[in-house]
Amino acid sequence: MKFWLGFLAYLVPLFPLAYVWHLKLLKPAYDRLELFRESVIVPYGFLSMAMQAAFFSWVFPKLFDSPNWVRNWLEFALIFGLLAWSFMVLPVAAKYRMASVRGFMLLESCFVALQFLLTGLLIALVYAL
Repeated sequence: MKFWLGFLAYLVPLFPLAYVWHLKLLKPAYDRLELFRESVIVPYGFLSMAMQAAFFSWVFPKLFDSPNWVRNWLEFALIFGLLAWSFMVLPVAAKYRMASVRGFMLLESCFVALQFLLTGLLIALVYAL
């Protein structure tokens, strides 16, 4: 049961956060970067997040088993946030054409930090209960 609650704790807040961040709230900033296609393929993003949710919910209780849920939350956010940043920000900035590498790195670094602080908090709470 906790697996599915952890899965939902990751996916339910992340999908709308990512959608609003990238395609609504900060769309003009991303448009200026000239990075995204005209019509993004939202189901691919959702599938990617669902796969991440399954992995993180499975691995969380194996790696973060301190009785202190705040410690588990912050360790999860730090470890997996840095790992995700190394997959999602650095290689994209290194390989893809964009109007501003600095602008992209700032936007996506903020997003990754928010993503893992929020989802880490919720998964930690699920496994603490």
